[in-house]
Amino acid sequence: MEQIINKGEKFQVADSVTYSAQAVVSKAVLKKETGNVTLFAFEKGEGLSEHTAPFDAMVHILDGIAEIKIGGNPHVLKAGEAIIMPANIPHALKAIERFKMMLIMIKEK
Repeated sequence: MEQIINKGEKFQVADSVTYSAQAVVSKAVLKKETGNVTLFAFEKGEGLSEHTAPFDAMVHILDGIAEIKIGGNPHVLKAGEAIIMPANIPHALKAIERFKMMLIMIKEK
């Protein structure tokens, strides 16, 4: 994962992570014990295989189009749309078109 964004400095969210051929790129915005905010850039056809997380996570699409499966149900999201992936429910992501997203994970104690 790339370096964390500098605190106290203005930045363009979607421009803070760049696409890379046949890859998924991530960049940490904030990393805390209580949760993380991470930016991702997925090239077309790339994705994350089905997995679970022990806490809720919100995906906000910044650019492009993604398919996000939650509990086997597909959801197509485009720039400006968001979805919350519930804790402990299997989910997967795939780039229908290349896309960028912000992932916000908040952990419970």
